[in-house]
Amino acid sequence: MTSPMTSAAAQELQSLRLLQERPRVLHLQLHRPGKRNALDLRCWRELVQVFRDIAQDPECRAVVVSGAGAAFTAGGAEPRNLRDPKFLRDPKFTPGTPNLHLGLPPPGVDLISACDIRFCSQDAYFQVKEVDMGLAADVGTLQRLPKIVGSQSLVNELAFTARIMRAPEALSCGLVSRVLPDKAALLEVALEVAEAIAARSPVAVQGTKVNLLYSRDRPVSEGLQHVATWNMAMLQTEDIPKSVQAALDKKGPEDVPFAKL
Repeated sequence: MTSPMTSAAAQELQSLRLLQERPRVLHLQLHRPGKRNALDLRCWRELVQVFRDIAQDPECRAVVVSGAGAAFTAGGAEPRNLRDPKFLRDPKFTPGTPNLHLGLPPPGVDLISACDIRFCSQDAYFQVKEVDMGLAADVGTLQRLPKIVGSQSLVNELAFTARIMRAPEALSCGLVSRVLPDKAALLEVALEVAEAIAARSPVAVQGTKVNLLYSRDRPVSEGLQHVATWNMAMLQTEDIPKSVQAALDKKGPEDVPFAKL
């Protein structure tokens, strides 16, 4: 089924492109290739609005984010006081829609650190550039990156020196989970993963994401209590008996008519 987000409203976007290339999967592309997809004020506003709309779209279960042309994004193109989208400080950045970042040189670390899954091409590089501009990274990198890579020393080095980190190091430290040969392969793999996510129960995927985020910032004991409470409520859904029956019938999750969120 076609997502409402690919209708006329989405086609009015000027800095972004929104496509549906797989069932229940949206592909959001930063689309200012002549400016290396630098995030100007219009782009910030469109990003905020698009993700608000996606969060209300019952047909969308996953989003792939990429950049047009040779770069994912060159970063912010507006003064600091205009680079303050509240959605990047929200741990639910895209409610109910796991995101896959497609990292092409050079990516915006603030934006990708808000995504759930990150892939890159082998020529990608990553840079926390703000210190060279005379300010501290202010829309999520300093808060999220230490929890992603698991090394405060590495984060400090990157943030204090603005040095470039290339794809092999990004893979080894956990910033990305896969490195692909080129952009075409990267996009194909990302869409396949998004399609696999979208084939699963939206309730189960949403619950998994909520509990991962909850447990990230809390002790294990609190995380266990939270997921126990969560699952007691979710056991009332029909997705569990549908999944069990599909397994008995030797069918895959893509064959199950799961309820929408």
